[in-house]
Amino acid sequence: MKKYRKELWFESRQLRDLINITSAVNPVRTMKLYVFVCLSLIISGCAAAPPSRIPPQRPARIALVLGAGASKGFAHVGVLKILENSKIPIHMIVGSSVGSFVGSLYAYGYGSYDLQKIALSMERSDVGELTMPDNGFLKGERLRDFINTKLRQAPNDKLKIPFYAVATNIKTGQGVVFNSGNIGMAVQASCAIPGVFQPARFSGSSYVDGGVVNPLPVDIARSYGADVVIAVDISSGIDSVVPASTMETIMKSIQIMYSKMSLIPLGQADVVIKPIVGFVGSADFSRRNEAIMEGEKAALAAMPRINAILAKLRQEGRLP
Repeated sequence: MKKYRKELWFESRQLRDLINITSAVNPVRTMKLYVFVCLSLIISGCAAAPPSRIPPQRPARIALVLGAGASKGFAHVGVLKILENSKIPIHMIVGSSVGSFVGSLYAYGYGSYDLQKIALSMERSDVGELTMPDNGFLKGERLRDFINTKLRQAPNDKLKIPFYAVATNIKTGQGVVFNSGNIGMAVQASCAIPGVFQPARFSGSSYVDGGVVNPLPVDIARSYGADVVIAVDISSGIDSVVPASTMETIMKSIQIMYSKMSLIPLGQADVVIKPIVGFVGSADFSRRNEAIMEGEKAALAAMPRINAILAKLRQEGRLP
């Protein structure tokens, strides 16, 4: 750069001397020379300017984050029905607790109406077997087997949509993300509500419900490259029923915790869908159809915002 500036200064001084000498002899010729020099500099400057290039932007990735909320999670099915009918592209699914349960099935390839059939026909005994209270009233093996059977034992890398299940390492208190291996085990760990389910034990560690540390894992979606996050929060609205049993007390206490902790990540999502499911008890299977309908209503209300985001991405050439 210094050499270039030195040469430019030297050449400019030569031109100045030439113009001064010519001016003394022939003023008209001096003017012509001056115009010629200016035009030459302008043309050379234009030629030297590199062509401007706008770097191509990578395709946008849209994440669906399904939050924790026990039986309120039936609302996730209603949300998926609307997103699917509206042809909203989903490039990854992140689920915590019941969100991982629903999310794993959809990531495998079950359509939203298939999920509705599963939800309406499922019994509590399909996903939890009572045992003598030993760090939990329910074993998690039946839930694990239910998922693996529905997914035909497919490992995570065989899913149609990348899937991430969030759990909590009970020893360290750290959040853990399962994105490979046995999906049933990952969902079992993510859904192991403390005091209700026994901790999921495998690979030398014990895991409990993902909602303990991250009931709405928007940050996990961002860390895996999501450009747009659609988050489904089912934690708001606590039912007014006073718990009548130990298990109900635990479930409601966990639900209160979810509702408080979910307030933090809400502002990190691009779109938040909030089904009104406060009337659904944490262990209530009797109102699942109503919960599904509330999911549909909330998703429909969010569609203008979602469509505006997608339209902008398509304008930028980041979505087909």
